[in-house]
Amino acid sequence: MSIKRNILANYVGQFYVTLIGIIMVPMYVKYMGAEAYGLVGFYAMLQAWFMLLDMGLTPAMSRETARFQGGAIDALHLRRLLRSLEGVFIAVAVVGAVLLITGSSFIANNWLKVQRLPLDEVQNAVMLIAVITALRWMCGLYRGVITGLERLVWLNSMNIVMATGRFVLVIPLFIYVGTSPTLFFSYQLLVAIVELLALVAQAYLLLPKVSAGQRTSWEWGPLREVFKFSLSISVAVMLYLVGSQADKLLLSNLLTLTDYAYFTLAALLGGGVQILGAPISTALVPRMTKLNAEANEAGLIRVYRNATQLVCVMVIPAMLVLAFFAEQVLWVWTGNIEIVSKAKSILTPYALANGIQVLGALPLCIQLAKGDLKLHMVGSGLYTVLIIPAVIWGTLHFGASGAGYAFLGVNVLFFAFWVPKLHGRLVTGLHTQWLLHDVMGIFIFSTAAAIIMNEFIIWPTTRLNVAVAVIMAGGVLCGVATLSSSYARNLISRKWHAQPAR
Repeated sequence: MSIKRNILANYVGQFYVTLIGIIMVPMYVKYMGAEAYGLVGFYAMLQAWFMLLDMGLTPAMSRETARFQGGAIDALHLRRLLRSLEGVFIAVAVVGAVLLITGSSFIANNWLKVQRLPLDEVQNAVMLIAVITALRWMCGLYRGVITGLERLVWLNSMNIVMATGRFVLVIPLFIYVGTSPTLFFSYQLLVAIVELLALVAQAYLLLPKVSAGQRTSWEWGPLREVFKFSLSISVAVMLYLVGSQADKLLLSNLLTLTDYAYFTLAALLGGGVQILGAPISTALVPRMTKLNAEANEAGLIRVYRNATQLVCVMVIPAMLVLAFFAEQVLWVWTGNIEIVSKAKSILTPYALANGIQVLGALPLCIQLAKGDLKLHMVGSGLYTVLIIPAVIWGTLHFGASGAGYAFLGVNVLFFAFWVPKLHGRLVTGLHTQWLLHDVMGIFIFSTAAAIIMNEFIIWPTTRLNVAVAVIMAGGVLCGVATLSSSYARNLISRKWHAQPAR
């Protein structure tokens, strides 16, 4: 199971899932209308908040599976842990869905600022959203098993198939059947059921076998053993989600559903930057956990620093394109002047903030590998204490763009002052080398190139030509970032010299 192959699979899968989701958004707005699309944004926000119920058990499952790979636990222990977690997940999913269904009338009538949609239609959509959210959240447990076993090629192939069903195959439904929110979310419920069943089947197929006489019924013991780790994750994730999703929750109440749709468009596009770094982190944690279990500290740090440069090469150019050329990107994406005018001031800060957040989250990979999350919990608490009042103030005074700049400011502070603390705790002397050698060179040269292009590019007038110009600008930034990375240069050089002479 090559880590490079897994990273490539993660990129192909997550890039496709993100790209197809972004590409289809203008089609959703066209067929459903902006206000109905606001419900899709509300659904996405609820999925994020539902992660609060995870209690850190999904990362714990993934970590224990990776530890099995490293020989730290046996097959029976792993199966007992999964069975125990299944009981917890089913119970929590049912309770969470029931609570959302019970509150659907309040959400439709009081929380969301609905203008034209029938309220009973909105309430039906919210009830469907509750069930879909619970099912998709349960998928995370089985994804954790498959990820811990490093079977990421299959997992990403599955994600591509399901994303196609979720985002693309709904369009014929719009054309030939109808475009109501109830119909849309009914279809999404069917896709969620298929996805969950497929993941359950694959996870159990991959799990190591145990003898027929060994029981794997629900037990409290396996949960108690991972509870300390999962509690650390749970508190950290809770604090992070509260901080990172506070703006979305607040704006869902302060903005009309139509304006919330425009905010969702910009936040979705800006959040795409995070997806570019996620594939590397997903492949990185199981491998680093295995190296830590083998007491290979030098190998762990080498993998971490090389992965950091790869993340920078992928994330920084995308972040800069969205930030510096927000108006052009939105015009190419939607072709809608109203969306461009309302979303461009939101996209710039969200793109920058998400890019910086990806880099600031990289030390978490080492913490997960080592099972030391104390500082992460403290940092998440500080982040939440800063982000919530900042976002509230920014939103109340400057609307959605104010929330974006508050989000950006807090992430800059976190990166500048907290990341050095994390590195210092984990590996002595790591931070200076990491920052100067693995991050800043790529960032400085890429930003300089973006500033120069922003100053001198004369944008064409047609949408197609603007798209070509944006792609070329992105290509230049990718080239600059690649040449600024010592690891990327060495990788290219090795590949070049490995080619047979002709």
